[in-house]
Amino acid sequence: MNKSELISVVADKNDITKKDAEKLVVSVLDTIVDCVAKGEDVKLVGFGTFEQRVRKERIGVDPRTGESITIPESKVPAFKPGKVFKEVVDKK
Repeated sequence: MNKSELISVVADKNDITKKDAEKLVVSVLDTIVDCVAKGEDVKLVGFGTFEQRVRKERIGVDPRTGESITIPESKVPAFKPGKVFKEVVDKK
């Protein structure tokens, strides 16, 4: 499912226009991105937690030259699914 398909489903399930659904979906996603970028966790009970993690500096290899290079520390977004989410996905 892509973003436009998600917007269509939200519009259909909530009996609202696609334009209004798009505003809601974009607003929620932008809020999650802004919070994680600031280092805040976004916890949605039953769904999961969006968080920022730090990837430590490490040594890598330049594939073009084969030389060792230092890859600097970076911050990356991460998602940890909640218990209910895991159970639904692993339903047997």
